Amino acid sequence: MRSHSAILKILILMMILGTMPMRTLRGQAVPGKDENIPFLVTFGKDGQTSWGDPNFYSVWFFTIPKDYKGQIYIRVFDPDVCGQNDEIQGYFDTQTRFSIYGGKGVDPDKNIQSRGLKKGDNFKSGNLLVSKVFGLDPNYDNKYYSFGPFNLTEGDYNERWKSYIFKIVCEGISGDDGNMYGYFLSRDARNNLPIEGANAFTYSYTFRMWNDTKSVSHIYPYVDTGIVSIKLRNFDWDDDGTILVVSTYKQGISIPVSNEDEWKEAKISIQPEEIGKSLDFQFHKKQEYLVRNNNVVVTIENQRGEAQVFFSSPIGGVPVYQPAVGIRKIQKK
Repeated sequence: MRSHSAILKILILMMILGTMPMRTLRGQAVPGKDENIPFLVTFGKDGQTSWGDPNFYSVWFFTIPKDYKGQIYIRVFDPDVCGQNDEIQGYFDTQTRFSIYGGKGVDPDKNIQSRGLKKGDNFKSGNLLVSKVFGLDPNYDNKYYSFGPFNLTEGDYNERWKSYIFKIVCEGISGDDGNMYGYFLSRDARNNLPIEGANAFTYSYTFRMWNDTKSVSHIYPYVDTGIVSIKLRNFDWDDDGTILVVSTYKQGISIPVSNEDEWKEAKISIQPEEIGKSLDFQFHKKQEYLVRNNNVVVTIENQRGEAQVFFSSPIGGVPVYQPAVGIRKIQKK
């Protein structure tokens, strides 16, 4: 019988060689570990779009494998609008509502038009499971609030992913301050305990950059079958440096960046080598001086105008550029 250390060495070798499927646990946190993003952000409905939020709501989805047997909790970090993380405008007077939906109508694959990409879409589709409004309440400052427990079958089943889907919507229902927050999908109400094989995704990513000129943030769109090109749009980048597109095929393509309160877009061709993998959108801050409290929105569409997905844990892992290396056989004399 092999020792535990020997078995561990074999498992590690299998993972390195790619002979063992790896089911990520990092997809439980939003923003994800590999993204280097401090917070999601949603402003109150009376805010100005020039502060980096064009819609005053955000929509995220969680996928949980159909064979999961335990309970499900969706935890919100710092849901209140006050204290050390949130963006004040004069004085704190903002309320945001967090709502969780399940059941029929949640799965975006079944209704492309309700993915929350464009203002006016029915982002509240599905069965409302629970909702709570947060405002000026120090009890929730820099702490987690847990929604749940939920049973797996309260979600909407997606056959392609063999998973049940839950949706969480954050709306700025009053005021003009910015709520900085995050999510964690957990199997425990009081602790961040990941659910194996689960992940999180969105179609419109609204986030805060670090106040650090050396910081590089990342988001990871997935390139699905049938995509030949994408249209990448960024909003309110404030000309804060450079946005690069990196993949296993692309070393780093620089795209047009937006100024304050404007959208910029770029069309990018997709190569066959990039299908079924993730791209890496890299956000390199300006080096000359610090642009503080920069909130950014990024969306992508395929060549048919359909919204494409960002996973908090990149499918296939973080893409690394792999230059093609030609090998020439040397003839013996």
